[in-house]
Amino acid sequence: MNPLFPFHAVTRDITVHVAVTFLPEQSEPDRGRWFWAYHIRIENQGAQPVQLLTRSWTITDGRGVQSRVQGEGVVGEQPVVQPGKSYDYVSGCPLATPTGAMQGSYHMIGANGETFDVAIPRFALIAPAVAE
Repeated sequence: MNPLFPFHAVTRDITVHVAVTFLPEQSEPDRGRWFWAYHIRIENQGAQPVQLLTRSWTITDGRGVQSRVQGEGVVGEQPVVQPGKSYDYVSGCPLATPTGAMQGSYHMIGANGETFDVAIPRFALIAPAVAE
């Protein structure tokens, strides 16, 4: 797969790739806040266009506390991904612990009107150790 995106999941002909980066400049460990950016690439290897309608995330912090986030589209868009093309976006996630994980799904509709869910792979959120 793509070395720039270490996490991936395939559902039908749709591949979701994820890369994650810890953002120290947006984190405040003294205040119990750590922040990551994640870059997602959705590739359509099928024969028909698909549109991303909604997203559903499960975010787990380092204590095992889970929160769910659901909503329309991603970053304010409901993109259509043509066959052989991809759609990229970057978003972020704050946590109250220096470790955690995210995973989820996108609800999509094909050009034929059929709706289906596409898996977003589980990926770790791990802040690098801070030297004292």
